[in-house]
Amino acid sequence: MILKWLGHACFLITSGDGLKIITDPYPTDNGIKYAPINETADIVTISHDHFDHNALSAVSGNPEVIRGRGLKIAKGIQFKGIPTYHDESKGEQRGDNTVFCYSIDGIKVCHLGDLGHRLSHEQINEIGDIDLLLIPVGGFYTIDANVATQVCDDLNPKVIVPMHYKTPKLDFPITGVDEFLKGKRNVKRLDLSEAEFVMGKLPDISEIIVLKSDR
Repeated sequence: MILKWLGHACFLITSGDGLKIITDPYPTDNGIKYAPINETADIVTISHDHFDHNALSAVSGNPEVIRGRGLKIAKGIQFKGIPTYHDESKGEQRGDNTVFCYSIDGIKVCHLGDLGHRLSHEQINEIGDIDLLLIPVGGFYTIDANVATQVCDDLNPKVIVPMHYKTPKLDFPITGVDEFLKGKRNVKRLDLSEAEFVMGKLPDISEIIVLKSDR
C-alpha cells in the first residue's frame, strides 16, 4: 500500500492491485494553496461536509463516495464509519464528523477527519486495532497537539501520520506539526510526499512519519 499526502486532510491511498482511495478532497481557494488534486480515484471518503474536506469536483474519474456512520462496502472494501464530533460541544459549534476505518492490503487504516475531541471508550473500542492512523494535530478547528497525543496513546497505532496542520500553503489559524512532534521519539521526517507500507513490516513501537507535500 502506498500512502501519498496531497495536502491538508487529503491523502491518496493506492493498493497493491491499483485501487485508489482519496480522503477528504480540498478545493484550491479560501486560503488553501496546495496544488489541484488532479488524481483519479475509485473511492472518495468524506468525513464531513465542510468546503475543505468535500471538494468532490477536484477528483477525476467516477468514484464511489463514502459518507456517514455505519458499515458500507465499495469496490469490495468494507468501510466502518464511526460518528464523532467536530468540536468538544457534541457538534454544537462545528457539527458532526465521521471517523473511517478500513483495511487495504491487510493494513488497518483509520482517518480521523476533523476530530474535535478526545475519543470516548466506546469510540476507541469501535475503532479497534489500528496499523496506520491519519490524525489532525493543528488545533483550533480540530484537536490540538496535546489531545492528538492522548488520542495516539488511546489507539496505539503502529504508524502515525499527522495531517491538518499549518504549512506555507495553508492560511488557516492553526499550528504547525512541530508542536505535535515536541518531545516525541520515533519520528521520521520524509523529504517525500509518499510512503509505502507492507503488512508484516510495520514497526513494533509506534512511529510518527511526517510526509512532505510536493504540491
